[in-house]
Amino acid sequence: MTYNIEYEAKRQLDIPYEDIINSVIEEACDYVGCPYEVCVNVLITDNEEIHAINKEHRDVDRPTDVLSFPMLWYKSPGIFDDDNITDDCFDPDTGELILGDIVLSVDKIYEQAESYGHSTKRELAFLVAHSMLHLFGYDHMEEDEMRIMEEKQREILDKLGITRD
Repeated sequence: MTYNIEYEAKRQLDIPYEDIINSVIEEACDYVGCPYEVCVNVLITDNEEIHAINKEHRDVDRPTDVLSFPMLWYKSPGIFDDDNITDDCFDPDTGELILGDIVLSVDKIYEQAESYGHSTKRELAFLVAHSMLHLFGYDHMEEDEMRIMEEKQREILDKLGITRD
């Protein structure tokens, strides 16, 4: 599996963020039963940059905590079938399934960890789990979708032993 992590923020995360991101990505893949080796790109940036990306891609004029850019379309979330997984979904050099991109705001990680009263490790892990579920086709636009995503996020983090402190 390939996890490309780019760190472009000036403010540094004082935790082993690469290890946390890698473990959450791997657990999320195992959790949904992804049958492929995957490639995920992760960008860690600041509020200013994620604001610009949010405005450009979603026409939302504010910073956010995480953005997900899935490369696949799913008929049903987390279902890998021949209709949505075609040869062009794989990296020709590695053979890995290209899931998509995750963009995280280090500023929001710190802000939300403090606001919710848990660690930056937990906040980072939560945002990566949340984003991975988006890369697998899950969403939270409707109440029932939100409940499903929340349960799956909790289960992924529980399996890693990352709970609210």
